Amino acid sequence: MMNNNLREGEDFYYNEDGYIVLTEKYHLKKGYCCGNGCRHCPYHYEAVPEPKRSELIAAKKHEKKS
Repeated sequence: MMNNNLREGEDFYYNEDGYIVLTEKYHLKKGYCCGNGCRHCPYHYEAVPEPKRSELIAAKKHEKKS
């Protein structure tokens, strides 16, 4: 999935554990929810199966309140 055209800070960043995290901008360019429960999914986790989808949505709402 990752390719040489991706730009750090724009399409992805590294989290505190050293993992690559794809940005909302990357997901919008991709054009769909992959169903993996990505942190910055702009598609409301539409392809993530329940109950994980509801858990992710609730966590995102809680994160925004903090």
